[in-house]
Amino acid sequence: MVNKVILIGNVGRDPEVRYIAANTPTTTISLATTENYTDKQGAQQSRTEWHRVVLWNALAQLAEKHIRKGTQLYVEGRLATRSYTDKTGVQRSVTEVVAETVKLLGSHPQSTNE
Repeated sequence: MVNKVILIGNVGRDPEVRYIAANTPTTTISLATTENYTDKQGAQQSRTEWHRVVLWNALAQLAEKHIRKGTQLYVEGRLATRSYTDKTGVQRSVTEVVAETVKLLGSHPQSTNE
């Protein structure tokens, strides 16, 4: 079985690194990918999809130092779904991309693997 996601997109907001149990750094970023296509009438259309990407350890620290809103990224990882209870007591679930590789694209290309 394979659980692999590859995305190239732009970061929607500046990342903020948090430290959880055992002083482990983590951050979540929003990554926008845009699909351009021609509709049945021949008009150019675009559709933007937002992805929640979770970064751990060295990747979270990379995000803190080098990733800002608008940064273009290449992300490789896996899909993970988790459940939680929100502030009002409602059970919710969220699907995220857990990043394994991140490469900064554009004028300052860098990469790291966890």
